[in-house]
Amino acid sequence: MEIVESIEEIPVQNPQIEDFSWADLTWTKFGTSEHHDEVALIPYSRVDEFIIGECSNAECPTRFHIERGRKRSRGSLKEYKSDEYLEYRLYWCSFGPENYGEGGGVLPSRKYRLNTRNRAARPQSMRGCTCHFVVKRLYARPSLALLIYNERRHLNKAGFVCHGPLDRDAIGPGAKKIPYICNEIQQQTMSMIYLGIPEENVLEKHIEGIQRYCGSDATVDSLASQYVHKLGMIIKRSTHELDLDDQASIKIWAERNKKSIFFYQESSETDQFMLGIQTEWQLQQLVRFGHCSLIAADSTFGIKRLKYPLCTLLVFDSRHHALPVAWIISRSYLKSDVEKDTFCCPILFSLWRVRRSWLRNVVKKCDSLEVQRDLFKCLGELVYSIWDGVDTKKALERLTQDFVDQTAFMQYFTSTWLPKIGMWLSAIKSLPLASQEACGAIEAYHIKLKVKLFDDTHLGALQRVDWLVHKLTTELHSSYWLDRYADESDSFQNVKEEYIASTSWHRASEIPESAVTLDESNVLVAKVQSQRDSDVTRVVWNPGSEFAFCDCAWSLQGNLCKHIIKVNTMCENRKGYGDSMSLRSFKEKLRNIKMKPMDDSIALDLSMALTLQMFDQIKQLVQLSGTDNISKIVNDMPVKWGCKKGRTTIGIPASIAAFTKKRIQKRKR
Repeated sequence: MEIVESIEEIPVQNPQIEDFSWADLTWTKFGTSEHHDEVALIPYSRVDEFIIGECSNAECPTRFHIERGRKRSRGSLKEYKSDEYLEYRLYWCSFGPENYGEGGGVLPSRKYRLNTRNRAARPQSMRGCTCHFVVKRLYARPSLALLIYNERRHLNKAGFVCHGPLDRDAIGPGAKKIPYICNEIQQQTMSMIYLGIPEENVLEKHIEGIQRYCGSDATVDSLASQYVHKLGMIIKRSTHELDLDDQASIKIWAERNKKSIFFYQESSETDQFMLGIQTEWQLQQLVRFGHCSLIAADSTFGIKRLKYPLCTLLVFDSRHHALPVAWIISRSYLKSDVEKDTFCCPILFSLWRVRRSWLRNVVKKCDSLEVQRDLFKCLGELVYSIWDGVDTKKALERLTQDFVDQTAFMQYFTSTWLPKIGMWLSAIKSLPLASQEACGAIEAYHIKLKVKLFDDTHLGALQRVDWLVHKLTTELHSSYWLDRYADESDSFQNVKEEYIASTSWHRASEIPESAVTLDESNVLVAKVQSQRDSDVTRVVWNPGSEFAFCDCAWSLQGNLCKHIIKVNTMCENRKGYGDSMSLRSFKEKLRNIKMKPMDDSIALDLSMALTLQMFDQIKQLVQLSGTDNISKIVNDMPVKWGCKKGRTTIGIPASIAAFTKKRIQKRKR
């Protein structure tokens, strides 16, 4: 084959078939005798069809991801060669370039695997495949793309086939015959098995997934049945005890799951044991829902049944449900150790823990329902005193004097809370408070965590860290993955409905306002009619407060019930009811900003600008949540700027715009 030195001599090829691959093109050697590549010239509009054809390779089915890319703007080069690029993209087989198999390793240029969607077919299946090609959109001819195939064979560095039907080390029964099982299908099947769904239902969903790639075939269905059965047997036989010694077992797990660990510190004479777990999917959710948004932390400090405390980092998804994106296990709660896993960001205080602890002990240690609601209201007044101008000491004296006969509760409160009540009230006053919706989402996660961990069949393993890690990364992780998948794909309707209704805030939104009775003459009591049984009515005392008391079974367990949340949301804009604690905290922060002396500095200007911006955003959110006509609000919004690249020339005459562009180019040179 002759070597061509000019792109003008390379013919443009446009295959008539819909999707085409390397075999459907005629390749030309382009370059010099010392260095040349195999290239082909196709219309730029057909690049995606070429990539699809390459992914459908029968011998090595795969996907390609963008490993590297660069762009130039038109007119940025005055002198250029015929092969200069306008856009440059390096596509690599998703089974590489890293090798996570036995004896492999990641690229030295980066420590972590790229966070791309089109990744390898199975978890931990990156095998160092070297197949890759380059797509250049030509600068001189933007309608054409130059394909440069650097390595078209799906081989590893040792020269062996590393994936596909020809791979002798392929995982699973029939892996040499089943064309493709993507990561999504694999995770779906594993999640359903971990959650105890019957095997016939798992198989049905698994076959539906693989038929999207290989169609309906009796052989494929048979092999899929064997695959699901074998995977189920592997999961059932798997154990958390990799070694009789707990620390040795955790060390083995950490060596096997390096990609799911972001921090690991073994126990020694100077350092405490710490383990930070975050799977690839959790990292994706953190970036998706946590960037420029809220990140919450839920801790199990005080739960004596676990060997070490567990801290969970949570983000709020599209439905404002709490989603675990990292787990941190540590035997230490010292500030120097906690700082290793926290972020330098604004902090909101969640009152849910304090409220839950107080309410559970009030119900447990006081027999009379009347005493329970009065005592819980008095505890709320103690917290509200930091904004009402009431002396905290007097509020405490009133609490101890009025309920001196409740010896069991007062003994608990005096020994547990009284020595540090000043610290708690100071934190509540100094930090902004989280809303009831956020508290309800955190509560839903905490309850789900306890259900998964404190199953009666596993109580003997609570003092092992390897059991806790196994439980988190299998059952709990699979449960939340399936919840999100069911919601986004509109499948598994039972799972989706249960996931949506998992928070008290959502359950409260299902209660119509006509079922709530608020008596203006008596603002101390509200009534909510049950939606299941019209003859049942729940009574809410002290409505409008976070320390409202409901007589339903869910509330008496210390939880935020839907009746209290519904009543409190209706009391927000009514006379006779006070503001919520989160709103009072927000007003207090604004008053503190207003009371600061004006120094006419840039910092003051920046603070004012950010405050006004935040105020406008809150105002728009209030309008959106309280209107039935969204189109009217959208029409009243200000006109947005043009895109960043072109907004400097919008409305400017062409001659002035061209002159400005030349000056900018001179500055760059």
